[in-house]
Amino acid sequence: MGSFLPWIILLVIILIILVRNIIIVQQSRAYVLERLGAFYAVWEVGIHFKIPFIERVAKAVSLKEQVVDFPPQPVITKDNVTMQIDTVLYFQITDPKLYTYGVEHPLNAIENLSATTLRNIIGDLELDQSLTSRDHINTQMRTILDEATDAWGIKVNRVELKNILPPREIQDAMEKQMKAERERREAILQAEGKKASQILVAEGEKESVVLRADGAKQAKILEAEAQAESILKVQQALAESIKLLNEARPNDQVVKLKALEAFQAAANGTATKIIIPSEIQGLAGLAASAKTLLESDPPASKKS
Repeated sequence: MGSFLPWIILLVIILIILVRNIIIVQQSRAYVLERLGAFYAVWEVGIHFKIPFIERVAKAVSLKEQVVDFPPQPVITKDNVTMQIDTVLYFQITDPKLYTYGVEHPLNAIENLSATTLRNIIGDLELDQSLTSRDHINTQMRTILDEATDAWGIKVNRVELKNILPPREIQDAMEKQMKAERERREAILQAEGKKASQILVAEGEKESVVLRADGAKQAKILEAEAQAESILKVQQALAESIKLLNEARPNDQVVKLKALEAFQAAANGTATKIIIPSEIQGLAGLAASAKTLLESDPPASKKS
């Protein structure tokens, strides 16, 4: 039994070495394998066996999209304003071999490259353009960084300017400008509101005058229609009376008496001169004589 113990120990050691050299590559990861110090292969998802003491895993690389937030970088604009700008970089490793052997410390290289690229871009812009051209700056930086990092097996997906911090005095001046702009807009809105109110009041007064004039017009029309209807009814009644009189076949004395009544009614009006026909004058004289006789008759009878 004692003679087999070393072999058992050796077998256990071999099994441990074999188990430790079985490598399982997880999803979205890749292993860069070297054999005798030289690049040999890139292991992707699955189970792999590494030859002990001959092969080694040089680097385990994540293939997921990664986000790096770089600290603020001082940049100078075209009009000599110093600002602090921090950027956020979204990148993904597309070639594990180039990422492993292309550059030493890839993240530091990307940070320095993004800082110099940002300074070059901002140096061609003035302050106002820098503050209002974020999309343009982001696009330019992404294009330049993506092209430069192709040799490192890195693809830059997006670059975002996180914060742009101008000097304190510039911020104060911008705040004052914004406040003045807001006050100007408020004054314009108040003036437009007052103008609209005055227009509405004027339109209301105009409509009121038109309605009053229309009401007065309608009242006069109704009054005229009422007068016309009254005259029409009077004329209809007169025509009806004449018709009835004609149907009764009056004699000349009745006709003359009616004429006399008509002229008597006319005399009670506002006319200053009335022309009486000759045939009515006799009738009027007869009526006056009859009235005189009637007035003198009572004393005569009293005397007898």
